[in-house]
Amino acid sequence: MQKLKVLDLFSGIGMFSYGLEKTGLYETTTFCEWDSKCQQVLKKHWPDTYCYSDISKLEWYDGYLYSEECGVAAFGDIDVICGGFPCQDLSIANPNWEGLEGQRSGLWSDYKRLISRIKPKGCIIENVYALLNRGLTTILSDLDSLGYDAEWHCISAKHLGANHERDRLFILAYNRSLREERFQPPLQYLEKVGQGWESWEKIMQQIYGNPFRRSNSYPEPLLRRVDVKNPGGLDRLKQVGNTVYWPIVEQLGYHLHDNLQQ
Repeated sequence: MQKLKVLDLFSGIGMFSYGLEKTGLYETTTFCEWDSKCQQVLKKHWPDTYCYSDISKLEWYDGYLYSEECGVAAFGDIDVICGGFPCQDLSIANPNWEGLEGQRSGLWSDYKRLISRIKPKGCIIENVYALLNRGLTTILSDLDSLGYDAEWHCISAKHLGANHERDRLFILAYNRSLREERFQPPLQYLEKVGQGWESWEKIMQQIYGNPFRRSNSYPEPLLRRVDVKNPGGLDRLKQVGNTVYWPIVEQLGYHLHDNLQQ
């Protein structure tokens, strides 16, 4: 089976790609990440995968990605775009939030621009749960105008075995021109079936199974003590704190692939 080619935007340390590649159904061909420390992590684990640094300068010409910043043109055949755009202007921790009009979260406009140019088969978009009331309607409207149907849900990391919440909103979008009507129950359906968090967790486990057993691996603890003996600890704390919980992405990867194949 040919793997779906992935463009990973706002890549961080690559947990979107890690989760998708765990399925054996996806292959990341290109990253886009501005943080130099994160770029080093990506280079270590994906040494042969190119990483652009500035999404605002990333374009799509004649079936290839191109950046005026570095002059590199390559990497066609993109089937899926994934990534979580910056949340700083959406988070409830920001009392002066500006939503999708903010300088950081406003980078959704570049995300949308690349979707409109590339026209992938599907997308996985992630952000904080506050997006539900601070821009979700706009994003769904944007996707609809670009020819994409979407489903969405807030999923907590604890529902897939983590000992912390990390509640995040995930949006799965499907190119309407490729879509057939024989879809599996959408994520919204799972929400309606669940009666509170406990039963929602049971439903997730029944449907998806235990990702840790399937992947035969366990994530490292999220937090480590930062001291002079560990000068990179602060960078690691920042990187891990900003990343997505990969077991959720793994399961959504199966869900997206099944829907795209039907």
